[in-house]
Amino acid sequence: MTIIDPPGGRGRPAVPSSATAALARCVGVEPAKFATAYWGREPLLSRAAELPNPRGFTDLLSPADADELLSRRGLRTPFLRVAKDGQLVPAARYTGGGGAGAEIGDQVLDEKILELYASGATLVLQGLHRTWPALVDFARDLGTALTQPLQVNAYLTPAGSQGFATHYDTHDVFVLQVDGRKHWRIHPPVLPDPLERQPWGGRADEVSATASGPAALDVVLEPGDALYLPRGWLHSAQAQESRSLHLTVGIRALTRYALVEELLALAAEDPRLRAGLPFDTDVTDPDAIEPELTETVEALRDWLLRADPAAVAARLRQRAWPAARPAPIRPLAQAAALAGLDADSRIAPRGGLRWQLTATGDDRVALRLFDRTITLPAQCVPALRALLTGDGIRVGDLPGLDDDADRLVLARRLLREAVAVPA
Repeated sequence: MTIIDPPGGRGRPAVPSSATAALARCVGVEPAKFATAYWGREPLLSRAAELPNPRGFTDLLSPADADELLSRRGLRTPFLRVAKDGQLVPAARYTGGGGAGAEIGDQVLDEKILELYASGATLVLQGLHRTWPALVDFARDLGTALTQPLQVNAYLTPAGSQGFATHYDTHDVFVLQVDGRKHWRIHPPVLPDPLERQPWGGRADEVSATASGPAALDVVLEPGDALYLPRGWLHSAQAQESRSLHLTVGIRALTRYALVEELLALAAEDPRLRAGLPFDTDVTDPDAIEPELTETVEALRDWLLRADPAAVAARLRQRAWPAARPAPIRPLAQAAALAGLDADSRIAPRGGLRWQLTATGDDRVALRLFDRTITLPAQCVPALRALLTGDGIRVGDLPGLDDDADRLVLARRLLREAVAVPA
């Protein structure tokens, strides 16, 4: 297999100015300083005056937008959670039938939400990077800047209330204060860099003990402020004299442990590691297990020294790429563009699309995407690269093909496969 996409690119989308701007909205320092001094290391508080947008974050999701979602958008679980007194409220208490023409049983009931919110419950709007247009675009841009998949939730907390007790997250977060004021208390980790399989509940006593000590950061977030927290840092937050609305952007970073997991999955190819234990081995006896463990460790070490980075990268691609969807497409507009396509039409790469070009050895090329692989003639490579590494191109200018008829065939295929969009 020969990878033929642009050197250093590996199908990663070019970093547009909108991606740089998205990160700048979240951190009050230069990106290089954030990467070296704070990312995965220390919390960073950025006041609104240090950030570039004087409007704060209401353009991403305002209180009126939250009301719209809760009342008129037919919201269903799990796109809403409700928390009160540190516990999640069972969904059955705020969901029910959708009425005529919506034969579902888990639609959010606005009158039930009102009752819970008025009694002090926190409302958590989940997955907004998939449902709210402004946050769909913002999440894609920020994910491009960070080269990591992410998610966006919103927390709407009544005055004086606290949704969750002190805890830690297993992913990094940006907290973007939209409306109201919220008091945050931040404590150092009890488990640095926890994995997703290491949630805080398994260390509740340690969390509680650490939270009773002095805080590393004790601060009230005002509208327009931003806070970065690496995974593992303990935190609790309480709304002040009025309601609070903030966005939490969770960044699900890949770890070295992910490399270990993929290496172990590939290790199944080694016959020494697939071998069974000797007959009648007592697996509860350390003395019986010791020689087998020694031989297994030796076999694993030998295999790891021969591990193929390309095979590991391919498995990590299968894990990472589907976690960050590219820009949405408009099916009706896309179909109309297909119907009216000619040599003067302009097409562009789908925003945020991850891709990789691989020669297959039979005068064909494989275009690997986040969810499938498309096979095309090798002569399409110059045209594919011109499209995928640019910001738009006239169909008649696609290089490497014999005539406009071939260029139109390729352009139609790419539009139909949602690789390209009308420019």
